[in-house]
Amino acid sequence: MRRLPAAIMVCALLGAGLSANGLVPRAGTAAAATTASKTLASATSFKDIKGHWAEKTIDEMLRRGVLDGYPDGTFRPDAPVQVDQFIKMLIVSESDLYDNGERSWSQKFLNSLSADNQTILKQDYRYFDFKSSTSGYWAKPFIDVASDLNFLNKSRYSDFQTDMTRQNVAEVIYYTLKETEFLEDEQFGQKLASSYGDIRSASDREQKFIGEALAKGIIQGYPNGYFGVGDIVTRAQALVILNRLTDPANRIAVPVSADNLERSVPTSGGGSKVVVFPDQRMYDAYDVLAQAGSLRGTNHDLFETTLRLFKDADEKAAVLDRPSGAKEPAEETTLWLDPQYDTYGITIRLREGAFARNREAVQAFGNYLFGYNASTFNQLFSDICTKVAAGKTIESRKTVIGEDNVDIQIDNANKTVIFSIAKKK
Repeated sequence: MRRLPAAIMVCALLGAGLSANGLVPRAGTAAAATTASKTLASATSFKDIKGHWAEKTIDEMLRRGVLDGYPDGTFRPDAPVQVDQFIKMLIVSESDLYDNGERSWSQKFLNSLSADNQTILKQDYRYFDFKSSTSGYWAKPFIDVASDLNFLNKSRYSDFQTDMTRQNVAEVIYYTLKETEFLEDEQFGQKLASSYGDIRSASDREQKFIGEALAKGIIQGYPNGYFGVGDIVTRAQALVILNRLTDPANRIAVPVSADNLERSVPTSGGGSKVVVFPDQRMYDAYDVLAQAGSLRGTNHDLFETTLRLFKDADEKAAVLDRPSGAKEPAEETTLWLDPQYDTYGITIRLREGAFARNREAVQAFGNYLFGYNASTFNQLFSDICTKVAAGKTIESRKTVIGEDNVDIQIDNANKTVIFSIAKKK
């Protein structure tokens, strides 16, 4: 993994926040709330920032109004960040600041949410103003919205005013990514995490969170080969992390090794993720998916390990525009790889002409998977699809072709056929 120069103290890359006298007022101290003009102050106005390794990021995040400094003119970048402070910064960093000091959720953030989470914001937080509570616990508004969006589990924290550790931050990152992007291949993340000498001091659950943050390039370990399990996160570190979380362009490039069967694949959001394949057969099958898709011209897309084949441009546009979480409209054919379960698959919805349009692409996939036994597969697939398309009732079944088990599921009512293919154990 690429390391930043030691002089930048990259070992501090995990966390940062607001301290008791900083931007976030404590309960009952409404007067401590910062104004928009203070929020927009340049980081260079703080006497303890110049020359700090995170000076540029601090300046950028301050201009975005994510946090402010202390009344004495300092920022205290190396002070610990507490749980409530980090959560507030996380929520604020997902908003846009206007010239009048008001805020609203950024459109990019809203678009990243599921339909359920969008509904939660519209119904339960319609008038959310991104301001600390002036009565009771100051951080309650931020913790509540983060909890309702499933960014954190409130019940796991007995005290929101404790200092954040690196694994605490990794956990929040994990659940935020789960709701706003996608999770990386868990095996890849675990491999990255296992390279650090102290990772066994973290629980299995914490290792999963750490692996995800490493795989995303949001966090990295120390130059001495340790991750820093249990280390406290600082204010400056938190800003760096949130800057990477909210803007993928700022993330650390994570190297991918074909020798380890790792491949960077595109995702539907315009980004990419690393997938670890179980063997060379499936690694190479990804290239076959790309070749099969090209047989349909522009009427296909390939995201992660799933190739979707569309009837035409209109169907493709309709599928791409469907609401998040909706199942319809759906593409007419899907070819897919499941690295986690070492399984290959074909799903075809036998609308008028679907079999003829996608036959060549399916055969290309089948020819690769079954080799000398491809003719057996092609004949079986053709026979079943022809009968189902004609309205004949066909029973689901299991068979063996060469060295593979083939599970054939048939939905006669919806004229849908699913082939699941896995190597015999």
